[in-house]
Amino acid sequence: MIKILVAEDDEKLNYIVCTFLNDNGYMAISCKDAIEAFDRMEEETVDMIITDVMMPEMDGFEFSAAVRKHDKKIPILFLTARDDIASKQKGYHIGIDDYLVKPIEMEELILHVSALLRRASIANEKKLVAGSLVLKEEETTAYLDGKEIPLTVREFNILFKLLSYPKRTFTRTQLMDEFWGFDSESNPRTVDVSITKLRDKLADCKDAEIITVRGLGYKAVLK
Repeated sequence: MIKILVAEDDEKLNYIVCTFLNDNGYMAISCKDAIEAFDRMEEETVDMIITDVMMPEMDGFEFSAAVRKHDKKIPILFLTARDDIASKQKGYHIGIDDYLVKPIEMEELILHVSALLRRASIANEKKLVAGSLVLKEEETTAYLDGKEIPLTVREFNILFKLLSYPKRTFTRTQLMDEFWGFDSESNPRTVDVSITKLRDKLADCKDAEIITVRGLGYKAVLK
């Protein structure tokens, strides 16, 4: 069972979050502050951390920075009342993975938890599976029903990116900047051409497809 450590000094919120996580198939480990969290992490391995920012003795920034010195991959989610951009920038600079502002909806929390754990699994395994479609990052190779799909490196990277964040829309500019470079002489039309080629090569795939979001860009959808 996936273990999620919850560091939150608000006892009521701590109880609600942990109860909801437990009810959704996770094992929540309740901690009232960062010091207790470190003690628990010495006793057992956890798969994810949810932490408040404003806590006594050691705040969430210090806690997360200390965790990141020893573990670069464990997902860290901030739950905080601080909604200013400076706090968000500081958190992401330290190495947190996601940020939710209080008050929070428990259903939304579960969506974020699920997405973070999924990305962590992809990063650890370096493999992405969407039914009969399998992408192996170390090989830069995609397989459909066990047969290799003839993708270029760029096509593979675009597909891996889209499938890593299903239902998330990426603009043509975002894709252009990441996969062609900021100083590329290509234009957004180049992205359209690459997506068209990708779709043609994935024509027989029944488990995932690339959708056009009119006026914005593209997203991957799992069927």
